[in-house]
Amino acid sequence: MTGAPHRAAGPRILVVDDEPGITGMLSIVFEREGYEVRTAGSCAEGLRLVDELHPDLVLTDLRMPDGTGFDVLRKTRETDAETPVVMITAYTSTKTAIEALKAGAYDYVSKPFDVDELKHVVGKALERKRLAEENQELRSRVGDSPALGPLVGVSRKMRAVFDLIDRVGRTTSTVLITGDSGTGKGLIARAIHRSSARAGRPFVSINCGALPENLLESELFGHEKGAFTGAVREKKGLFKEAEGGTLFLDEIGETSLAMQVKLLQVLQERVVRRVGGNVEESIDVRIICATNKDLAEKVADRSFREDFYYRIAVIPLQIPPLRERREDIPLLVRHFLKKVTAEQRIPEKKISAEAIRLLEAYPWPGNVRELENLIERTVALEPGPVITTASLPESFLRPAGVPAEALQTPFDLPTGSFDLEAYLEWIGKRLMQQALERANGVRKEAAKLVGMSERSFRYYAKKYNLGHDDEGEPYDEPGPVVDEA
Repeated sequence: MTGAPHRAAGPRILVVDDEPGITGMLSIVFEREGYEVRTAGSCAEGLRLVDELHPDLVLTDLRMPDGTGFDVLRKTRETDAETPVVMITAYTSTKTAIEALKAGAYDYVSKPFDVDELKHVVGKALERKRLAEENQELRSRVGDSPALGPLVGVSRKMRAVFDLIDRVGRTTSTVLITGDSGTGKGLIARAIHRSSARAGRPFVSINCGALPENLLESELFGHEKGAFTGAVREKKGLFKEAEGGTLFLDEIGETSLAMQVKLLQVLQERVVRRVGGNVEESIDVRIICATNKDLAEKVADRSFREDFYYRIAVIPLQIPPLRERREDIPLLVRHFLKKVTAEQRIPEKKISAEAIRLLEAYPWPGNVRELENLIERTVALEPGPVITTASLPESFLRPAGVPAEALQTPFDLPTGSFDLEAYLEWIGKRLMQQALERANGVRKEAAKLVGMSERSFRYYAKKYNLGHDDEGEPYDEPGPVVDEA
């Protein structure tokens, strides 16, 4: 039975189930959430409505008298590959779940299901679809641009970066790209080059922190034959190699003060002189620099020249760390899955929604590079077609705030019965005592070590009879504790 049409107040959900009680209940639940809901009481009707409605999301039962949820899934993917399909069934097994995910289902929910959990799954699925559509729109707006290349993102911060790439590309100004290691500064530099009028000319890059100063000077400026031991022939430097194009100076913060003087002179006068040579050669090169250092701080402590800093930072471009653009993680994961499986010439692997949620919650200290490396490693080690939470390293399953070393000591359930609350209290008391010892009895510092407010620490120290505080005063009497952290 097809549900009565509703005025579109939000994304359109199609529910396919042969149980009227399920379709009726889900209609009420999701209409209250602001969605437009249509229902189908059979597989055949579901297939027809997929064609007719082009829903934003499909919730389908797995087994129906005239077909299966896999039929609905295939039809949906033929109509729009980006439309998420969530399977609902009472016939739960790991094998069936894997088959559903392998076939392209977004997620798999077992009956009887928790309504709040189902609402969460649907919300995340629709958010993923929205981000994919926005990413496609953004790319079409910038010409699906060869300029953006492998750059992926729809977050507000990355939209600002893409917009700046487009605007900066029309200029010839020097650009300073800053950001943590692994954020993709080199990719941004290439995107700026590709979006510029110099796109048809060379893009040359060098890591300024990877070479000693004398070799860096020779690489950049070139040298004459016999200029130094080993200079058996003359060499054209990278400034001349990049003629008419772009020279990318990565890790510019690692250069010495002496090298900064030489580079400043090149930027101001637009000429270079080879090591051991007397002739100055003019250059036509756009300079893009990058660093993960705080150059303003280095200027303040005089390890970086102020005049050089202002010369290279004509247009500053800050790349956000991955932890500040978490909404980009699902898109990045799928981008890397396609890339890695294509490189390894194996069928593209899927990833479960729960695994995506764990990746979204991770702090990513190594940023996008760490994410790409993780996907490459996981694809190589996961024998099945779907990456699940079990495929991920242990660090992703560890509770937030719990360091890895805290889980390195194995523990087992005692052979007999025991008091769990008393055991956990003993662990807390022991850790607080160790924190006090490490902090030399300073309560405030000990509280920081275990992530507690000072007031909470005082209360539990009194409760566990850990003695006097660091000022020699007795701890507060037990009472209601409001954590002020």
